[in-house]
Amino acid sequence: MGGGEGLSADEVEGIREALAAGRKPKVVFTASAGQIAGQVGQVVELTDPAESDEYVVVRFGRDELPFSPADVAIAPRGAGRRAAEARPESEAEQPQPAAEPEFVLDTPPRVPVARREEPRVEQQAEAKPAKRAVKAAKPKGPAGLTVTLAYADGEWTVAAQQGAKALAKPYVVKPAEALKMVALVDVPGVQEAVEQILAAERAEVEQQAEKLRAELAEIEARLAELREAG
Repeated sequence: MGGGEGLSADEVEGIREALAAGRKPKVVFTASAGQIAGQVGQVVELTDPAESDEYVVVRFGRDELPFSPADVAIAPRGAGRRAAEARPESEAEQPQPAAEPEFVLDTPPRVPVARREEPRVEQQAEAKPAKRAVKAAKPKGPAGLTVTLAYADGEWTVAAQQGAKALAKPYVVKPAEALKMVALVDVPGVQEAVEQILAAERAEVEQQAEKLRAELAEIEARLAELREAG
């Protein structure tokens, strides 16, 4: 099944058998996975369903993240292969830059305020039981929010998490959008590091383009010679 219905119990069991045989089945993310719906990943592990509903561990890019069976479906044949074939030859031959350190925009988690217990006041009265003061309990604050901007394999991704819950699983953003986000961080050196990454990528692509132009010129010259000989 390659649609948006998620994995059935039989398909989960089939994936478990494939993993035991040393294979890593391909899956496609469904609409319930959010921003990465339609993308293809590989199942690398099935954890204990009793511990968490998200027990299907999927490799997506360089990340291995847990998902629930409803977030993924069996990928149709050829999924992922067509995307690789559609990639330009220059991009396929281009060496991948080393992963740069991640830049994390965090809001500090709010520490729950400890409950303050009022002293017990006992009033002695004739033939009356002692009375206790009412405890003043303050509500627990919300869990901390973490927004992560990361760069790896030539792509910028953004993810958001509140406490242990993933609000937005990693999705790809354009370099210009990543630069705008980093501009909000008033930390010396951060924006310069991002600009250096973008400049290195631009120089690498320009070098590949010049190489392709030279190869194309040689091919056209050779074609002209063959036409004259014919």
